[in-house]
Amino acid sequence: MSAILSADDLNDFISPGVACIKPVETLPAAPPPSQSSSLEFEVILDGQTPTTTTGTAAPAQISLTDCLACSGCVTSAEAVLVSLQSHSEVLSVLDGAPALRVQPNDANTGGFTVSGLDNPAAKLFVASVSPQTRASLAAACGGAVTEQQAGQMIEQLLSSSGTGLATGGKHGNGFAWVVDTNTAREACLVLGSDEVLGTGAGPDKPAPPILTSSCPGWVCYAEKTHPYVLPHLSRVKSPQALMGTLLKSTLSRALGVAPERIWHLAVMPCFDKKLEASREELTDAVWAGEGKLGKGVRDVDCVITSKEILMLCASRGIDFFSLAKAAPPQQPAFPDPVIHRFLFPPQPRRQPRDAGTSGGNLHFILHDVQLRHPGSQIQMVRGRNADVVDYSVVNPSGEVVFKAARYYGFRNIQNLVRKLKPAKPSRMPGGKPFGSARRPAGKSAGLEHAYVEVMACPGGCTNGGGQIKADDQVIVDRKGYGDKPGPDEQKAWLAEVDEAYFSGEEPDSSAPPLADDDGSRGLVAGISPENVRDTLAHWAEVTGVRLDRLVYTSFREVVSDVGKNISDTERVVQLAGKIGGGW
Repeated sequence: MSAILSADDLNDFISPGVACIKPVETLPAAPPPSQSSSLEFEVILDGQTPTTTTGTAAPAQISLTDCLACSGCVTSAEAVLVSLQSHSEVLSVLDGAPALRVQPNDANTGGFTVSGLDNPAAKLFVASVSPQTRASLAAACGGAVTEQQAGQMIEQLLSSSGTGLATGGKHGNGFAWVVDTNTAREACLVLGSDEVLGTGAGPDKPAPPILTSSCPGWVCYAEKTHPYVLPHLSRVKSPQALMGTLLKSTLSRALGVAPERIWHLAVMPCFDKKLEASREELTDAVWAGEGKLGKGVRDVDCVITSKEILMLCASRGIDFFSLAKAAPPQQPAFPDPVIHRFLFPPQPRRQPRDAGTSGGNLHFILHDVQLRHPGSQIQMVRGRNADVVDYSVVNPSGEVVFKAARYYGFRNIQNLVRKLKPAKPSRMPGGKPFGSARRPAGKSAGLEHAYVEVMACPGGCTNGGGQIKADDQVIVDRKGYGDKPGPDEQKAWLAEVDEAYFSGEEPDSSAPPLADDDGSRGLVAGISPENVRDTLAHWAEVTGVRLDRLVYTSFREVVSDVGKNISDTERVVQLAGKIGGGW
């Protein structure tokens, strides 16, 4: 397991600023009278102070073992899956055998030639990078580097033969293609909006209110602790998962290379993305088989975080901050020209600030609704804190035509799931429902919203657990902090990362338009839904796979074995079975 994964880093699920409650199985030797009837102790994470004033009992100690064994966060089985994805694993795979090489044929014959297929251990390496990672590394550079330039530095690291990982590798291997997950994000935004507004072609339309499912920490929590919210989860894959399916399915069909010989690395802002990559719902068994779960090849083979990019550099003796801030030599053409134009647009498309730093799902849907109701306005009302916001689309006559909300952070998510809790029937004849589920008839979901954007991290994805933090040594050294940075320094640092997320030059108005976009097609938040739909239809056509099997996923209740008497042999068998995919 990556050495940087610790209890403090598990804030994708529970923020270090939020006190969690750890059940204590045995009582203290001499419990005070006021606590003799309670088995719950407040857990104080490193750097926090107790919120109680009794002072009679020390806080319960928390360790990574506690977190991994808890049914709410990460299980021990998941820890094994996470340990298979690290910067060390990246280097090990790169040095395993000479990489497959893809070369275009001459203009007359067309097509591509793949060399090295005679070596069964050889693989084709591809990578995808999230904008939050680029923002984190841009901020770590001291503010002189934009998000786009940080992305080019990552490309230099992963694909350049002169300054990147290939320079110290056994076989000089690098990544053939390094792509931006923003392109997959645009497809997810269009698919998600179509799903919410009833125009999508998903196999199972979620029940309203539809909840975002691109945050694996939130999905993990729902599947393990509140399965009654699963019917509300969006079936659209996350950008990471969609990009993995797109790369592997297209390359395997176009080049005649088996999916298991295409190795996909994703660079993401949180550790939970490693768990998402391990789901058996996200393998070629679903899209290349009969659409059923089973053992298959993962669409994303390995996930590393922003912090691990620096560890990757250190392992090869590379100073990330000295890498060139310019794009490496042009990447080879992707085997499919339509997919190539989608993955490598003529100019990067930046999100507006009001879209937020978590992908802009809610922002896109609101503007799509507004476009479908000419003259309507988007109204916003802040909730109990900055991470809870209600939105309404109001037509010119004052009628609310669409309601949505945003819930970020574990504390707010707890309030959300309480509102979604189904009614509990009374055991008494003729009794009324009781508890949190007592609500008027016709309000079974407990919310009037059609859509809710849910993210486990307070502040959104730029605050992911795998992001570089203010108290990381590289930032302490660069900032010159005398003491360990506190909450104020971390808040200021997060503001720098958010600023870097929206940094960069304005789009070049002289750049050529998107393919097939003659200006007559309506844009939603700067995105052409028709172009996206045309690309998705082409993808399904060239792969011969139904689109719903390529872009949608599923969820299921996960029953924890915590507290159950399971032998070591049974546990090993379970872990061995999970290594190939699944939770």
